Amino acid sequence: MKLPLLNIDGNKNSSIEISDKLIKLKINYKLIKFVIDWQLNHSKPRTAKTKQRNQIRGSTKKIVAQKGSGGARHASKKAPLFVGGGVAHGPKGSIYKVKKINKKVRKLALAQTLSKKNVEKNLFILADVKKEIKKTKEFNKFLLNNNLQSTLIISDKDTFKNINKSARNIKDVKLINDEGANIYDIFKYKNVLITSSSAKKIQERVLNEKN
Repeated sequence: MKLPLLNIDGNKNSSIEISDKLIKLKINYKLIKFVIDWQLNHSKPRTAKTKQRNQIRGSTKKIVAQKGSGGARHASKKAPLFVGGGVAHGPKGSIYKVKKINKKVRKLALAQTLSKKNVEKNLFILADVKKEIKKTKEFNKFLLNNNLQSTLIISDKDTFKNINKSARNIKDVKLINDEGANIYDIFKYKNVLITSSSAKKIQERVLNEKN
């Protein structure tokens, strides 16, 4: 599929070919949500941890007779009911990070997320910026002219250096390298602007089954 290629100078005459396997897939929202949950789960430190009743040290002797005491039946002082016992449904520390997702699933979810942006007409390709843009006003003018408010910019390393100074202070604009392209950020921002070199790298990474 051909997408128009935006330029900082305003030229829109050129276009770029992007594989349909990257931007024209059927969208599975359950799959995308599953990967986003995994990503957010791994981004948190999860340091808090409490002991459950099976992790408390102490005697396993039954504390009262099963019948005849006139009170409730109890098997152990380790129960959450007692002071010093285990904690029911408490935080379990890093055990939450045990969940793993196959690389192919993550690649598929990334492609489907880009396909969703493309369907919504919120996916744009930017020609690599060869010259440094130092003024925020100049880059902000380019965004306004193309109606690119709330934009995630996925950039190659060279373009990143050339637009970082002018883009970093603009409200609701985030600039990341193509190696860090992730589903959560793509969903968070309304528009996604990808440099042409980054688009090719992401396409190669997603479509290459060996990686």
